Amino acid sequence: MTTEDKSATAQPADISLANRYGRPKRRLSGKARRWAIIAALAVGMGFLAWVSTSNATASVTFKDIGYRTTDATQAEVDFQVTREPGTAVKCAIKALDSKFAVVGWKVVDIPPVDEAQGQSTDGGRTVAQRVVLRTESQAVSGVVDNCWIPKPAA
Repeated sequence: MTTEDKSATAQPADISLANRYGRPKRRLSGKARRWAIIAALAVGMGFLAWVSTSNATASVTFKDIGYRTTDATQAEVDFQVTREPGTAVKCAIKALDSKFAVVGWKVVDIPPVDEAQGQSTDGGRTVAQRVVLRTESQAVSGVVDNCWIPKPAA
């Protein structure tokens, strides 16, 4: 067998593999690769900017402290709210029964606290609240559903 015969038999095998598995994939050119990297970096920087500003604007947090059911028609919920001093907040409080159904609901206004009032040790950021809820039936727990900064009246 000559070298011409070997190359003649290798070529159909290459064509046969290309037909079976497809042609080899083209690589991105240097210019296209560079633009893809620039676009990925721009998207990443935009995402980081969004995350950092969204954390700065989400300035209201709350923590459930406890609850007490006095009877089948009333429950008390104790909680803390942390926000910027001088900011009014609204919180939705709910009482739940043993099947996690809502048996009491109330939206409460938490007025801004002046730093001079001295109700908290952190300059008015965190305030403790106790809310009394009327319930339809015996509640077995009471929690804060959500707290938010209300939009100013137009």
